[in-house]
Amino acid sequence: MNTPAAITALIAEDEPLLARALRAELAAAWPDLVVADVATDGGAAVNKALALRPDVLFFDINMPVMTGLEAAAALADAWETHSADARPFPLLVFVSAYDEYALQAFETQAIDYIVKPVQPQRLQKTVAKLKATLVQRAPAANATAKEAALEQTLAQLRHLLAPSALPQHSATSTGALTVIQASLTSAAGSALVMVPVEEVIYFEAADKYVRVLTAEREVLIRTPLKDLLPQLDPNRFWQIHRSTVVRANAIESFTRDESGKMYVQVRGRRERLAVSRLYGHLFKAM
Repeated sequence: MNTPAAITALIAEDEPLLARALRAELAAAWPDLVVADVATDGGAAVNKALALRPDVLFFDINMPVMTGLEAAAALADAWETHSADARPFPLLVFVSAYDEYALQAFETQAIDYIVKPVQPQRLQKTVAKLKATLVQRAPAANATAKEAALEQTLAQLRHLLAPSALPQHSATSTGALTVIQASLTSAAGSALVMVPVEEVIYFEAADKYVRVLTAEREVLIRTPLKDLLPQLDPNRFWQIHRSTVVRANAIESFTRDESGKMYVQVRGRRERLAVSRLYGHLFKAM
């Protein structure tokens, strides 16, 4: 008789006291759950989840390197689905200190959440929901079912990551940006360069800057991509990756290689740009 495999979880929380508190509450609410590890930032959470392939992820919303939402999206992009031993994408539970945001965003997307500080009664409901979902998906753990579940998760994450879903941006967007102002420094001094948005082929996040690329040149700006996105016309500029936004009519071709990785070629530039799973739906008709 085969012994059922233990249900495993990964906690991503950058505050050690809160991580220990959540682990203790989970031990009381779900004694059979094995917490495989704790990650202290979004990047580590992605790497540990890929290595451990847990059944459940508890991701704090606000973490260094990547937010919980960004880490979940990056993990979905890297998750193996083609191998014979591919596991279903983990169930997601986001941990938030912002009750209003959680209520408005997560409930509409049917993604579970718990609010800090964790309340035992609320955690019991989350655990019951997770157990029920794990039981339901077990008999249908074939490749098609895994892909369908991952696509559903991607759709939910797209909504949660959209600029209009973020309350801090909804009131600050003042319409479509028309000109990018970038400062250039050289031996002769500094200058302010005005780049018409209609000339931009793509934007790419790079460390503390965003690269602004046209057919002829590249400039750097300090505005984070997440703050730039609400100012761009979503019909003209498509986000294709966590770090890349492309002018739609500059896209020349879309390709998918044998491993399933996706790329676009843009007019006026030699480089190929990676397309993440999160945004692959933009090219379904191509």
